[in-house]
Amino acid sequence: MSWSKNFKRFFYFLVIMLAFTGFGQMPIFKRYYLADIPGFGWTADFYFNHRFHYVLSMILLLILSFQAGKVLALGKIKKVSFWGWVSILMWIGVVATGIIRVLKNFPHIYFSPTTVVIIDWSHLGFVFLLGFVFLLRKLMRKNYFI
Repeated sequence: MSWSKNFKRFFYFLVIMLAFTGFGQMPIFKRYYLADIPGFGWTADFYFNHRFHYVLSMILLLILSFQAGKVLALGKIKKVSFWGWVSILMWIGVVATGIIRVLKNFPHIYFSPTTVVIIDWSHLGFVFLLGFVFLLRKLMRKNYFI
């Protein structure tokens, strides 16, 4: 169940780019002059950031689905460690709130402003918790499997 080094690098790069474009959904790159750095002009374009985040999210969903299917098909679900389950729950939270965020962008689906704020903060919270769990797991040298 081990990933190759190149695949791990790709996955980490994907997650970093998702976090970067996710923060780009808030208008902070132009405000704090990141968009003025040569090569980072695209960060000021909200619509490009938004679409790029969606494309990266589709790739992430493909990878997560493949890995979940692999764990289930190989019967390794019983060998998932405590930290593996915590990470899985954080990923489920990120994906579920992300899907709800996508749904709220459809013109025929309406959420109250309070619900939108709760969804947005939940998505951001799950992302931060996932990052915290990842760093904690790395510092403690814990694996996803027993």
